[in-house]
Amino acid sequence: MIQSLEDSTPDSYFDLLHPDYIFVRHQSGEEVFKEDWKPNVTGVFNAMKEGNLTWSDNRYLYENDDIMVHHNIGSFPDGTKEAIMVVHTLKDDKIIRTETGSTIIK
Repeated sequence: MIQSLEDSTPDSYFDLLHPDYIFVRHQSGEEVFKEDWKPNVTGVFNAMKEGNLTWSDNRYLYENDDIMVHHNIGSFPDGTKEAIMVVHTLKDDKIIRTETGSTIIK
């Protein structure tokens, strides 16, 4: 996961996702399925390549066969920064569900 972010390679990221993958938007609770999530992820990777979005301090806080807990700092085009907690639920060695939460850093 971290390698795909550092290398800005969306295909390697998509390979980590289970066919039944769901992303849960922390702002609304809306569930987004894998195929519908792909354009958003591609946009994120494009913004990274253009230098408009960066992730730093990427680290996994906990991981086992069922769950991965990831934390990083996102720096966005509008100049804001957020501390982001990501929880990935696993199934069949793939990520089947992702939920996030973030806190603005001043």
